[in-house]
Amino acid sequence: MKKYLQRLGRSLMLPVAVLPAAAILMGIGYWIDPLGWGAGSPIAAFLIKAGGSIIDNMSILFAVGVALGMSRERDGAAALSGLVAYLVVTTLLSTDVVAMLLSIDVGEVNAAFGKIENQFIGILSGLVAASMYNRFSHVKLPDALAFFSGKRSVPIMTSVLMLPITFVLFFVWPVIYTWLVNFGTAISGMGHIGAGIYGFFNRLLIPTGLHHALNSVFWFDVAGIDDIGNFWNGTGVKGITGMYQAGFFPIMMFGLIGAAFAMYHTAKPEKKKETASLMLAAGFAAFFTGVTEPLEFAFMFVAPALYLAHAVLTGISLAISAFFQWTAGFGFSAGFVDLFLSSKLPLANKPYMLILQGLAFAVLYYVVFRFLITKLNLTTPGREESIPEDMEGEGMTNLSAHEKFALMASIIYEGLGGNANVTSVDNCITRLRVEVRDMDIVDQEKIKKAGVPGIKVIDRHSMQVIVGPQVQFIADEVEKIRRQSKLI
Repeated sequence: MKKYLQRLGRSLMLPVAVLPAAAILMGIGYWIDPLGWGAGSPIAAFLIKAGGSIIDNMSILFAVGVALGMSRERDGAAALSGLVAYLVVTTLLSTDVVAMLLSIDVGEVNAAFGKIENQFIGILSGLVAASMYNRFSHVKLPDALAFFSGKRSVPIMTSVLMLPITFVLFFVWPVIYTWLVNFGTAISGMGHIGAGIYGFFNRLLIPTGLHHALNSVFWFDVAGIDDIGNFWNGTGVKGITGMYQAGFFPIMMFGLIGAAFAMYHTAKPEKKKETASLMLAAGFAAFFTGVTEPLEFAFMFVAPALYLAHAVLTGISLAISAFFQWTAGFGFSAGFVDLFLSSKLPLANKPYMLILQGLAFAVLYYVVFRFLITKLNLTTPGREESIPEDMEGEGMTNLSAHEKFALMASIIYEGLGGNANVTSVDNCITRLRVEVRDMDIVDQEKIKKAGVPGIKVIDRHSMQVIVGPQVQFIADEVEKIRRQSKLI
């Protein structure tokens, strides 16, 4: 179950990654026409509506993205099936159709069915579609039905399965919707304390990938809060709407930078240069775009105490910004780009105070992280045991980036045991996620020769090779090696 949830979390990153485009378009549009919201400028209206086309259809993107990410081969047929599943359930459970099925007036239909086009339904549709793809994409039918064999059968089977699922949702969804509304209402009703609790669990759930599910309750229109949508559309309350976003800016733009400095200053002298390079790249990503995974994964598993402190400090940050009603918003994540674009939005309230708060949190993070690292002797980047010189990056000097990635992939794959031992390879933001038949065959020392910063063994069949923000390129090279090996 844990692995399944982690895969779901990674799959959700694909549709979530589309949000920067919406943020840029809507941010520029509102910047051009901050009062009319497009009414006073055709250019602004064009940009705002273009951005809104993405945010308003996030549930569809979730259906397609989850189906694609959870399918074994990440095939387009799975993505198409995710869309099919979503269309079936949202059409049959739309307000008009429900009214027709129950022979009642539209105004008498449960309000839950008016919110059926949401991220929860999108995720469910994607999961069903991926399951159908994994089950039926290689099934061969009799010659008379051969045209519908394999991948062509997946959308058909998905639509068939969605019928009983829709029937169940007809009764279950109103109950789920009511629970979500009550949960969201309880948190929102707690004011700044509720925002702090949300911030704490948001960070705490990142290792499992379940933070996306939590985010959908507060950021999107699952339970009526829709903090992101309302903030960017200007349909909320100034100083209140955005409270589930604002507190992340001081953390992602400043707090984690302080943490990076602490890890750099506590690194071994001979590894300071290497650590500085990693921290600089990861810190810039966090500050400029709000992409914090490269920094967080640098200490998440090697020093859980630091990550717990990080979660607590994030909760405190959200509570403080909500208490003083300092608000700003983001379309993707709480980095400089989104702070700059959202600062002119109608509902932005004293966003400059988030910068001052961030400076304070940079100092706080530095002090807390440095104290914990030294006091508990934590093995953060630059403090791990040195690798003998003859084991560092075999022949990787003077290579082009592509050649280096190919060589690293070859060394890692050989260390994993090759095709005889590797059953699957996937990747997240910074790590290769590997499934093997026998962990005893894995040569960790060989893998370390690729110059990777770390290895984490999960169980007898699962492990993670921590690579860094360039992991996608190495994962692509590993996949090439796997395909070529199977052809030999």
